[in-house]
Amino acid sequence: MEFALPEELLAMQRTVRAFAQSEIAPVAAELDRDPRFPWPTLRRMGELGLFGLTTPEEHGGAGLGSLASAVTLEEVAAADASHATIMSVTSGLPQTLLVQAGSREQRERWLPRLASGSWIGAFCLSEAHAGSDAAALRTRARKVPGGFELDGSKAWITGGGEAHLYIVLASSDPAAGARGISAFVVELGQEGMSFGAPEAKLGQHAAVTTSVTFEGCFVGDDQRLGAEGQGFVMAMSSLDGARIGIAAQSVGIARAAFDAALAYADERQAFGVSVREFQGVSFPLADMATRLEAARLLTLRAAWLRDRGYRVTKEASMAKLYASETAAFVTDAALQVFGAYGYSRDYPLERYYRDARVTRIYEGTSEIQRVVIGRQLYRELERGSRGPVLADE
Repeated sequence: MEFALPEELLAMQRTVRAFAQSEIAPVAAELDRDPRFPWPTLRRMGELGLFGLTTPEEHGGAGLGSLASAVTLEEVAAADASHATIMSVTSGLPQTLLVQAGSREQRERWLPRLASGSWIGAFCLSEAHAGSDAAALRTRARKVPGGFELDGSKAWITGGGEAHLYIVLASSDPAAGARGISAFVVELGQEGMSFGAPEAKLGQHAAVTTSVTFEGCFVGDDQRLGAEGQGFVMAMSSLDGARIGIAAQSVGIARAAFDAALAYADERQAFGVSVREFQGVSFPLADMATRLEAARLLTLRAAWLRDRGYRVTKEASMAKLYASETAAFVTDAALQVFGAYGYSRDYPLERYYRDARVTRIYEGTSEIQRVVIGRQLYRELERGSRGPVLADE
């Protein structure tokens, strides 16, 4: 069993780490205090190819797969969680759904711009009353000559008003429930589309989040993605990759907090010795390190299996659940190592603590991950075998 990353991926990891620590980390605190979409560093990320890692080369991406995406997302998140969220969203469901369900014309029209980072993408599913119960959405797509008219409002859209392309899920047949939900591609600036004020969030301030409202917003037939009524099914089938991305982000945030606590424990003196000599500090550091390694291994295993064609619904949910819970534990324990200084904005621990909290909510709450894992365990029991199976089985 080989646990080492391939040399080419290690080289990419070193490159992204150097970039993230030299160009993203220095602006993270300022962006947290004065929130704005970080266009300068996002453009540099695009130049490095970080927005199209999993998109096939024929569509302008690198075609490297989930493992490369997870490794690089951890590095970006260790510098700043907001940048990692924007990267995860743009390189995630918008491109995944276009690759899987888009027509040749749709792929040629939108994928190269998203994969290059010249365009930022957004995904519009959640609504004010429809979070975990996403199929209960109320946004409607009414059939009109030549296309559809969208009416409704979406909540918690990362990049709202900043992103250039929005994948929007709306009900084209309310009587059919989840099977009546279709997906549409909407470009920034289309008539009938508007944005709310940026949400005042606990953390990840530079990943600007708004509501998006549609009022008689016309989208042509060439903007429907996939077959009518298949939008919800397509979105749910693509969540595995998105959840691996959030797991990698969680590992990155936790790693940044752990590294800070480890360095501080070595430097801080109490009673004439470094505080790392005290079990009250060294034991939590040991627990942090152990959980961090376990979270990373779960994440990389899920990504590795996905790259090899396995269905990883359980594994992706396990990685997302454990990594996000680990980020919560590590950031809290690291703040405790810092003591009063950890509570101060003069140090980054309080930002890591705030940034980590949402990882247990988006792309499915921790409670939803447990539901998914439980269902998958019984499906394995019914088929008489444990572990992942190939996606086409």
